[in-house]
Amino acid sequence: MKIEIKKDFPQYFKSLYPEEFDLFSHFETTAGIPSVLFAITTWKENGQPNVCFHAWSCFHGDKTSFFVVMGNLYQHTHTYENIQREKCFCINFLPIHYYDDLLKTIKHNEYDSDEFSAGSFTLSLAKTIHAPMINEAFINMECTLKDVQDLSGAGITSMIIGQVQHISVEETYAQGYEQRYGKDGFMMLIPGPQDLMTGEANQSAIATVKIEKYD
Repeated sequence: MKIEIKKDFPQYFKSLYPEEFDLFSHFETTAGIPSVLFAITTWKENGQPNVCFHAWSCFHGDKTSFFVVMGNLYQHTHTYENIQREKCFCINFLPIHYYDDLLKTIKHNEYDSDEFSAGSFTLSLAKTIHAPMINEAFINMECTLKDVQDLSGAGITSMIIGQVQHISVEETYAQGYEQRYGKDGFMMLIPGPQDLMTGEANQSAIATVKIEKYD
């Protein structure tokens, strides 16, 4: 038997923190779908570098182009404003041991803050766009803005679509699976799965990838 969760908010769902369901749909915790974590880097209008620790995204394309589709980017953020103004951004993939440093950029994200310094990151300049990059990342993607869509029409978040123009890969990650998929590889966000029987909340988790089978 399957448990059916409807569009209307289930009144028995308990939140992990007071504003959880003001920020996220209850379908997020119902499904608990993992997504890759990364840092979006841009320039603020005052010239300070900005870092946004983000997930809720996918990466795909065809033989002509490759795209980054970032969901759930809040419209009130510096990152959203910077992308709209500069028409570009960088995606930076870092291993899990940089998690705490990335959290520091969230706690020190004032307009005048150098968020690279807040996270103790080394700044490099992108090669094809006007954006900073995190040198410690094992993959950097340089993207130009393709489209912005407010899918819900509520003026809260937007989906940002970027077209990848250039990728830089750390040499030690350039061969095979070992480095990219393990403790030194991609970091994943797992939204705290709601207990669908009792409505109790669970804490979100951070994971790495373990390969079980080759296709």
